Amino acid sequence: MNSTDSRGSAADLAADAALLEIAEGLGLSTLLDRAAPFTLHEVTAAADVPESGAAAFLDALLRAGLLERGEEAHHFTPCSDMADRRYAAGYLSWALNANRPYVDNAALFLRDPAAAGARYQRDGRRVAVSSRWIGSYGFYPGVIEEITQRKPRRIVDLGAGAGGLLIHLLTALPDSTGLALDLSAAACEEAEQAARRAEVGDRLRVVNRSIESLADDPSPVRDADVVHAGFVMHDVVSRPDVLDGVLRTCRASIADGGCLVVTDAVPYAAGPGERGFSALFTYLHSSSMDVRLPPEEEWRAAFRRAGFPDVTSTPLRMPGSRMFVAAG
Repeated sequence: MNSTDSRGSAADLAADAALLEIAEGLGLSTLLDRAAPFTLHEVTAAADVPESGAAAFLDALLRAGLLERGEEAHHFTPCSDMADRRYAAGYLSWALNANRPYVDNAALFLRDPAAAGARYQRDGRRVAVSSRWIGSYGFYPGVIEEITQRKPRRIVDLGAGAGGLLIHLLTALPDSTGLALDLSAAACEEAEQAARRAEVGDRLRVVNRSIESLADDPSPVRDADVVHAGFVMHDVVSRPDVLDGVLRTCRASIADGGCLVVTDAVPYAAGPGERGFSALFTYLHSSSMDVRLPPEEEWRAAFRRAGFPDVTSTPLRMPGSRMFVAAG
């Protein structure tokens, strides 16, 4: 790729990220996700903005190639590569917007991490949005394939957030039930609402608790066929006794033949295509979030200490991410 192409690609990526974040803030992502055309009226209603403003924004999306005109007047369809472009934009959104407090206050985090951490926090919505965009291709497909092929009767998702992954799994597995556990009350409320909208509310239980609490009360994971934890176990790695307690609880509580699926990251991955983003991911977690990412062998050792004899590790598309499956 020549230098002109590189500059053009960078400029297009920046434009995609900004326009798609605006669309997200306006509440238009549901319209951009669907295959069916949508109308100017639907955009105006969803965003609660004047028709002239909605039309101006849609014109920008059209000119950027993110939308195409429908066959009828004032009808629009997302571009055919919308999913790819939003996935790519997710990395830029996560790096510069979700982590903006860390980027803007880097010197303070290096001088006094505790004081900086108490003063500056990330915007949870920006973190969730960018993580969802990256996850769409970066790690969800591998996890979904791993879990669905096992046809579990009961699935537990630790740190489930708004329940998107679990709701997807329950939709694909109509005979399964699930439990979503998360520390955020707002996320739990959103998960319950999303489950009702997806018509799986009768098969999904939501529990507002911390992952650490499982060491004292294992009832949420008892008799689960699959327990999944996506990018949450690293939050307790700095307390090995807590990590070991949670993992042992999962090992002792899952059903016979069940497994623990942990999606997380390893530090400073050096594989092809991993170096850059993995370096940023590792540095920000260490310097600004006080999170030390364990190397792959350390992850494996923790699972084995908990009593899992069979542990596999699979690289996923997001640089530095790994899916660990612990069974036995």
